[in-house]
Amino acid sequence: MSYKPKCLGHINIFVRNAERSRDWYADVLGLHCYDLRPDAAFMAADIEQSHEIALVQVGDDAPGPERGRVGLNHMAWYMETLEDLKEFYLRVKEKNIPIVRVGDHGISMGVYIQDPDGNGIEVFYELPRREWPRQDKLFTGLGNGDGRFPGPWDEELKKQAAAAAH
Repeated sequence: MSYKPKCLGHINIFVRNAERSRDWYADVLGLHCYDLRPDAAFMAADIEQSHEIALVQVGDDAPGPERGRVGLNHMAWYMETLEDLKEFYLRVKEKNIPIVRVGDHGISMGVYIQDPDGNGIEVFYELPRREWPRQDKLFTGLGNGDGRFPGPWDEELKKQAAAAAH
């Protein structure tokens, strides 16, 4: 018996309207809805799971998330291949969903967006562990091999780098 969890089971986030959010998550991320109640939607990318995300309705007048406050920064949805991430990126652009940023983390590439209520979402691809340049201090930014993930986001990365330089 182990005290360590197997994995993260699900997240539960507040949304203004559960049905509207359910439609958005189904359309943009392709999630399956296992149940929609008047106050919540239960959705999953992995249909073997009862839910990976619960969208809990708090009403149309609820304030949105605020930067710099304690709470969820973003949730991250793993894509199986880099090609899947490229397809997702192009679909987001086609739907005119604003991209907050793209991030080359050396071992992974992430596309950051927000749901209609302002909840942060990262959709990412990560290299298999055997391809990581090291097994510790993965996020210090020291030689993680940025640039391994060329794709339709290259111009976006250049714009971000130029903006950061100013």
